[in-house]
Amino acid sequence: MPTTTATDFTLLSEAEVAAAKDLLVSNQLFTENTRIAYMGLEDPRADRPGRFVRVMLMDKLADSPKDVVLDLGAQGVHSSVDLDPAKVGQMPVLLEEFEKVESILIDDPQWAAALAKRGLKPEQVRVAPLSAGVYDDEYPQESGRRILRGLAFRQDFAEDSAWAHPVDGLVVYIDTIAGKIDQLLDLGIVPVPETHGNYTDPELTGPVRTTQKPIEITQPEGPSFTVSAGNHVEWEKWSLDIGFDMREGLVLYNIAFNDKGVERRILDRASIAEMVVPYGDPSPVRSWQNYFDTGEYLIGRLANSLELGCDCLGEIHYISPVVTDADGNAQKIANGICMHEEDASILSKHADDWSGVKYTRRNRRLVISFFTTVGNYDYGFYWYLYLDGTIEFEAKATGIVFTSAMGDERFSSEMAPGLTAPFHQHIFGARLDFALDGGPSRVIEEEAVRLPISKENPRGNAFTRSHTVLATEKQAVRDNNPTAGRTWVVTNPEKTNYLGKPVGYKLMSQGLPTLLAAEGSSIHRRAEFASKALWVTKREDGQRYPTGDFVNQNPGVDGIGSWIEDDKNIDGEQISLWHTFALTHFPRTEDWPMMPVDKVGFTIRPEGFFDRSPVLDVPAPVQHGCCATTESDGCCGSGD
Repeated sequence: MPTTTATDFTLLSEAEVAAAKDLLVSNQLFTENTRIAYMGLEDPRADRPGRFVRVMLMDKLADSPKDVVLDLGAQGVHSSVDLDPAKVGQMPVLLEEFEKVESILIDDPQWAAALAKRGLKPEQVRVAPLSAGVYDDEYPQESGRRILRGLAFRQDFAEDSAWAHPVDGLVVYIDTIAGKIDQLLDLGIVPVPETHGNYTDPELTGPVRTTQKPIEITQPEGPSFTVSAGNHVEWEKWSLDIGFDMREGLVLYNIAFNDKGVERRILDRASIAEMVVPYGDPSPVRSWQNYFDTGEYLIGRLANSLELGCDCLGEIHYISPVVTDADGNAQKIANGICMHEEDASILSKHADDWSGVKYTRRNRRLVISFFTTVGNYDYGFYWYLYLDGTIEFEAKATGIVFTSAMGDERFSSEMAPGLTAPFHQHIFGARLDFALDGGPSRVIEEEAVRLPISKENPRGNAFTRSHTVLATEKQAVRDNNPTAGRTWVVTNPEKTNYLGKPVGYKLMSQGLPTLLAAEGSSIHRRAEFASKALWVTKREDGQRYPTGDFVNQNPGVDGIGSWIEDDKNIDGEQISLWHTFALTHFPRTEDWPMMPVDKVGFTIRPEGFFDRSPVLDVPAPVQHGCCATTESDGCCGSGD
């Protein structure tokens, strides 16, 4: 990808949303029944200069979706494609369909009768509107129709946490276009749990702690970063452009590091391109539960407005991205992106007995984050940039576990008396478009190798490493191998460091399990990306998401598995690297009624990218405690 200017990557504006809506109306693509399921800026392309907006349209009365690309500069329609839902699936779930499900059910006699058997009335029950998945072998009549499935929870009063009271054994299937129940499965009456789930109630919390002393984070001279054009960031030696998409959320562009006055590109683009939550309970009530939070629900659209002192602490810079509602009206997410820098413990340290030099440097990192709420779960997406050129991503999962009342202990955990929570996974798919020094890429798999005792290794102490070039797309479909310390090194074969070695960055996986659902299952077909830790593809403009463009009720006909059928060469090419990482959640009693944060992520760090340590110029800390004294006292010496 050729180098482009920061202005090419400015965030979608309210004026651009309005212009896009006007283009749709003037070209007879938007009527009173049209709903916008997605709108977002297309990534800038050298072969197509200008600002292009992609819009996914659906009709609330007729299942006739369209995929439209608008050229804002030329003020015209660049392309418009009519889609067949039976082949490509449905548009993402609309926020208004959350309420529509309950409005359909509130007056339905079948639903009222099923609840009456349980001593309940419709107005006592909340229904979670859940993506239906694809089960053509059981429900072939659903193909080409817009279906949501619903599970019920009793809510005793307005502030009551309904997740404490699942109405189990009851599943409703709703056709949202027809506006009616498609199927109602009543698998038997199960007692509704009566456990307490109101996590702010003093009855549960007890007296609030009074032991915590204030922690104050101050930067009296302001933060070390600067922001221009609304989203172009310079911090220490880093530069990048912050993007935001209503599907992916945060997208980072043009990530570069200034090495001795030279801007050196590392990544053209970085995002979490998909996230799926597959459940592991085989009961007919829940065996279909698999939610693509990115592709079906659009995590960017569901981003929180963040609050100083609650979500972000310190000297904060906020960015308020713009998305759209189903009517095409711009919706600003106030303070949706939080950016700050924070201390990150020790960067480097040594007390040298021979020279007498005592040396300490502290690390710090730039944090770029947002939080999103998808039903019962909340997720924080955190990108970290460090002084030494390291990049980390961390996902934080919290919120409320999805509950049930008829759990099998082989597939669920008991959370409270009568209340269970199914085993499940939170699986994330990162997209990393490498461009080290702006050049092509070679991907090398590295493993530690234990050597046997031999003539060459008589004491048996030797070990080495193996390097395997992943030259084609199919060769680059790889699992984790924690016992061998498997990592993947991306190099630029056309650029060397001062030792004559190709410059590189290493992807370090946490090595946790990926998708645990069986091969051949519906969820395995639809979330094939999640079955492997690594995929590498030759970069293509149309390959945006590892699950394909249309995820909702898509049977798995598109996505990363289909992209690699031709097994294209990736050695020495512009690539997209796709990394899968996951939390496998066996819920515990400590996760009820509010789950403390659980974390998962990955690291990419320089591997011969720099000729020597890039942090030798970091100054000694001189502000706190011992280091408030002079360096001559030997606390944080300069090393001179």
